[in-house]
Amino acid sequence: MAEEAMRRLLVPFLMSEFCYDEFFLHFNLLHVPCLKILISKLLGIVIIIGSLMVKLPQIFKILRAQSAEGLSFSSVLLELLAITGTMTYSIANSFPFSSWGEALFLMLQTITIAFLIQHYLGQTLRGTLFLVVYLALLSLLLSPLTPMAVVTVLQASNMPAVIFSRLIQAASNYQNGHTGQLSAITVFLLFAGSLARIFTSVQETGDVLMALTYVVSSVCNGVIACQLLYYWNVIPSKAKKKKYN
Repeated sequence: MAEEAMRRLLVPFLMSEFCYDEFFLHFNLLHVPCLKILISKLLGIVIIIGSLMVKLPQIFKILRAQSAEGLSFSSVLLELLAITGTMTYSIANSFPFSSWGEALFLMLQTITIAFLIQHYLGQTLRGTLFLVVYLALLSLLLSPLTPMAVVTVLQASNMPAVIFSRLIQAASNYQNGHTGQLSAITVFLLFAGSLARIFTSVQETGDVLMALTYVVSSVCNGVIACQLLYYWNVIPSKAKKKKYN
């Protein structure tokens, strides 16, 4: 009875029937292909759980400061494009939720940040309109009305979107001489998550386009992480005074 309950708990969420038999019936705990699958599934679950709060530090930092200084709305929009592409492409290809689930939660948090940027620029109406338009477009992309070719092109656009998104943010950081309200916790979690996703996307989807997207994302997130470390002790007000002196 206990064995059957465990089987139902683990199969197919963490492993296949074959891998369950290898681990728990034949006690072959070093079966490499099954170990890869198990590690990939566990990493995917950890990434998804982490994604529930990965951008919350950024949101709270903006709310606490009542300012979105140092954050680029264009960069956030491009990042949202990349997240949306990954989510719609994964759903259209019926990839397992463990291989892309964080995109859903990152999307919700990213549109919140985009709205807050507009709100603290005094453009609350524009921010509200942005939310309505985005959700309408997302509904269209997820509907049967959108051809698979369009979804694939959207996913292919992820790489330039991620690159330009991070370049815009990096340029803004360099120009300001500080990272403003950019959250270190959020940046480092995104960097770690994108690195882990390289492995899980190869293991669970076998999709080269998905894997390559995460490679590019890891490099770009690494650049922002390096800037955060470089400007760690820089206070925005002092950076401004230094710039204009």
